[in-house]
Amino acid sequence: MAQIKKLLIANRGEIARRIIRTCRQQGIATVAVYSEADATLPHVREADQAVCLGPAPARESYLVIDKVIAAAKDTGADAIHPGYGFLSENTAFAAACENAGIIFVGPNARAIEVMGDKAAARQLMATSGVPVLPGFDEEGASDDDLVRASEQVGFPLLIKAVAGGGGKGMRVVNSASEFTEALAAARREASGAFGDDRVLLERYLPTARHVEVQVFADNHGNAVHLFERDCSVQRRHQKIIEEAPAPGLDEATREAFGHAAVQAAKAIDYRGAGTVEFLYGPDGQFYFMEMNTRLQVEHPVTEMITGEDLVAWQLAVAAGEPLSKAQGHITRHGHAMEVRLYAENPEQGFLPSSGLLSHLRWPHEVARVDAGYENGDRVDDHYDPMIAKLICHGASRNEARQKLITALEALELTGIHHNAPFLHRVLNDDAFAGGELDTRLLEHRPQLLEANGTDPALLALAASQVFAANNASSSPWQSLQGWRPLGRRFRQTLLQVDGDLVTVREQDGCAAVGDQQAPLSATLTDHDITLHWGNLGLRARHARKGDHTLLLFVAGQAHAVTLNPSRESARHDEEAGFIAPMSGTIVALHVSAGDTVAAGDAVITLEAMKMEHTLRATVPGTVHDFHVAAGDSVSEGTLLVEFEETADD
Repeated sequence: MAQIKKLLIANRGEIARRIIRTCRQQGIATVAVYSEADATLPHVREADQAVCLGPAPARESYLVIDKVIAAAKDTGADAIHPGYGFLSENTAFAAACENAGIIFVGPNARAIEVMGDKAAARQLMATSGVPVLPGFDEEGASDDDLVRASEQVGFPLLIKAVAGGGGKGMRVVNSASEFTEALAAARREASGAFGDDRVLLERYLPTARHVEVQVFADNHGNAVHLFERDCSVQRRHQKIIEEAPAPGLDEATREAFGHAAVQAAKAIDYRGAGTVEFLYGPDGQFYFMEMNTRLQVEHPVTEMITGEDLVAWQLAVAAGEPLSKAQGHITRHGHAMEVRLYAENPEQGFLPSSGLLSHLRWPHEVARVDAGYENGDRVDDHYDPMIAKLICHGASRNEARQKLITALEALELTGIHHNAPFLHRVLNDDAFAGGELDTRLLEHRPQLLEANGTDPALLALAASQVFAANNASSSPWQSLQGWRPLGRRFRQTLLQVDGDLVTVREQDGCAAVGDQQAPLSATLTDHDITLHWGNLGLRARHARKGDHTLLLFVAGQAHAVTLNPSRESARHDEEAGFIAPMSGTIVALHVSAGDTVAAGDAVITLEAMKMEHTLRATVPGTVHDFHVAAGDSVSEGTLLVEFEETADD
């Protein structure tokens, strides 16, 4: 058996860091590779050595086989772990490792080739007794052949790229009239993504679930499964929530899934970690979909219910060791659930987002966090938009779900658009909570794509409590809030909530915002606030950003709240003016030098953290001069506008 001493990880981000953790535990040295865009990311810092592969585009760095092999040779790595994505299912890469005398932590090139060809895999599974969907997978079929076959397969059907993955090259077709256009689109997408425009046809199950089984095999004839996972909640045919075990299955069905998956692995003389994916119909029948010949993104949920380290299993098998456990000794405990945190905007068709993670605090205290980024890192648009996975385990499915909801509520993340609020809505959805799962859940429940707004009054009230608690001075003349020296004492706080001006007035345990008034109570800790205002309530995380700005995080959504900058500058500076409450870019000047303004008038708008913040006059006055122009970048504390308050008569 060949002992692995130094491992090169041919990947980036969270999976690279995940592999490094196991290697550290086993005393295996690690080599990271990176593109120029990734030079400062955590996986580069955490590895024992690091090698730059080239420019940011993956085709010039992570996907260049010769560069990866050269990096392994130059650093003395005796093994390469491909992670997932990039070269993980590339037959040429597996063969190149073998030719170079480097251990490839994965199956042999033949297994990758067979399962990478969806048509060949279907045919092999059918002859091996693994159930497959009715379909058409003839090699070299022309468009006319596919049109004729579509009538035999029946509608609805799925056009699927033979070399596909990640939802690319797939089209659902509901009728013959749609087929020709969908076929052309699927071929174009498949050709662009994989350099191969071949497609196959399969019967489409509109209400099917996506259930997959984790399998492992060694070089000694042993093959086992580590139970199943449900990955039905998807967007654009890509998974976003995974859980293990799959809810609602009886033990006989679970055993049938496991048996079929092991049968599939043995049919190709498989080695290492693999995942056999099935469609599970409402009639209780299941059908082979594909086999991923690598570790899956969602492997942590299997680790949490079994207590096994799947990366350690991979390394052992690659080194020639037999599986550490027989099927009967692998047990499961409780339930685990994972969400994929993506840099994307669900309300805009899941468009990817990129930018600087200007504020980031992971909820390590309540969840396992597999993250590729930390505070201050930049998310680049050259790669997959997944930035982290949050995983929770509980005695029951509901307990795991509730813990994951808590984890999303504890997440603090700004600087990019992300899907945490959307994931929070899905986890709280009645259908999901009740286990009513299928791959079209988001189509059935379009309301999940609609953002839930938080009442600005509640945000303002929460912010006023945090600002008051952090105000070091007890003198009403030095306080940020407006105290009156005569009559009954009250506190008035002028705030900008996500760019809008809000005034909070508090007196004798009550608070008023606009024409709404009710009793107010709040419980405040270093990071959290729970607030009750009449019949309304709010729970939020909070983080200060300088003296004047507060970030509130509600169900994963960030809100910026700023103490009014003109009032702040009038108190602290000899010349009154508007001070930049945070670093950002000037978007608009709403008035000109010399203009008089009334209380509430917009003066200048600043964009920061993907949001616009309009600074307004809180008292009547005159704008004397602008120190900035539209398009300028400014730092927090910069004097933006000179302003003079109108003297009282």
